[in-house]
Amino acid sequence: MAHGVYRRFVLRRSVWAWAWLCLLLALPAHAGPAPRHSPGPGSLQFNDQPLTEDIVLPDWFKLSFLELRDDLDEAIAAGKRGLIVYFGQKDCPYCKQHLEKNWGNKDIVAYTRKYFDVVAIDVRGQRLVTDMDGIVSTEKALAIREKTNFTPSIVFYNQDAREVLRLSGYHPPYQFAAALEYVADGHYRQESFRHYLARGEAASSYGQDQLNDREFFAKPPYNLDRSRFPAEQPLVVFFEQRHCHACDVLHGGVFQRPAIRQRLHRFEAVQLDMWADTPVVTPGGRRTTARRWADRLGLYYAPTLIFYDKRGREIIRVDSVVQFNRLRGVLDYVLSGDFRRQPNFRLWRQRHGGAAKGGGGPSAAAGRGAATGHP
Repeated sequence: MAHGVYRRFVLRRSVWAWAWLCLLLALPAHAGPAPRHSPGPGSLQFNDQPLTEDIVLPDWFKLSFLELRDDLDEAIAAGKRGLIVYFGQKDCPYCKQHLEKNWGNKDIVAYTRKYFDVVAIDVRGQRLVTDMDGIVSTEKALAIREKTNFTPSIVFYNQDAREVLRLSGYHPPYQFAAALEYVADGHYRQESFRHYLARGEAASSYGQDQLNDREFFAKPPYNLDRSRFPAEQPLVVFFEQRHCHACDVLHGGVFQRPAIRQRLHRFEAVQLDMWADTPVVTPGGRRTTARRWADRLGLYYAPTLIFYDKRGREIIRVDSVVQFNRLRGVLDYVLSGDFRRQPNFRLWRQRHGGAAKGGGGPSAAAGRGAATGHP
C-alpha cells in the first residue's frame, strides 16, 4: 500500500482522511513532515496560454553533461534509487504548474532529492545528449524519438537503466507523490501504476457518485468496431470513474466552452467507467469489458481521452490534466486529419502558431501506446 509522502498528501484531503487513516496507520512512514498544502482546485484549473516569461528550473536539478547513463551511475553511487529525466519547454504553462505545485512543495522536493537525481531536457534544445542506449542526438531529436511531445514528460529510470514509469503532462501533487513512491519503493516490480494508484483513490468519496453525462455521448450497446468497415467520424473514448474530482472539474469547466462542445459534436463520443464491467467491442473488434480494456491500455488517470481514426487506429491520448487551449488543439489536430502527415503533435502545434505554441501536447498515438493501435 502507498505510504510516505503519498500518504501525507492523501491524509491532508479532508474527504479522504478517515478512510486512509484506517487503512494506513500501520504502515511505516519514511518522508519528512506533512506538506503545508493539499491538492485543491488550483492544481486542476489554470490558464494554459503560452507563458510570456521563460520558466526558471530549480537550482537543485543536476548540473549534467547530458550523458544519461553516467548521470544514473552517479545517482546510484550517491545511494539513490534512480534517475528522473524531465522533458519540458520554457514557455509551457503545464511545466510551470508542475514546477510550482509539485517541485514547489518542500516535502515533494525533499523526497525527490533523497531518492533521485533530476536531469532536464529542453524539447526544443540543441545540446547533445547521450541516452541510456548510448545514442547521441540533440535534445530536440531525443524528445521526438522518445515521443515526449506532451510537456512536461517525466521519465523514471531504475538502477538497471530501465524505464519503469512515464508521466505525460501535468499531474496533481498527490498523484505525482504516488509516482515517486511507486518507483522509489520498487512497487513496479509487483504491479502496474494503475492498480497501485487505484488502491489509494478507492478510499476516497471525493466527487460525484456517478459519471457526468453529456448529450454528445453515445448510448449503449458500445460496438466500436472499425476493423472491417471505416466509420464516418473519428472516435473519442472518455475513460472516467465515479468519485473523480478531476472528471467533475473537466465537465464543469472546459466542456462548457462552446468551442469545445462544437468540436466534440463532430466525433463519435463514448463514455466508459474504467472500473466497470460494461461490455464493449473495441475499435479493433475485440470483445471485452471497459475494465479489461482500460487495464490493457494501462490507463491510470481519469479522465483519459483516447482518439481513434475512422479505421480504429489510435491517434492520440490525453491522460493528464488538460485545459482549454491544449484540448482545443488536440480536437483540431484530429478533425483536420493532419495526424496522417505529422504524427508528432507538438511539432504540428508549433507550425500552427498562436496559442498552440507553448502548451506542448499529448503524446501522439504514433508514440508508445498506439504503435500497435491498442484497439
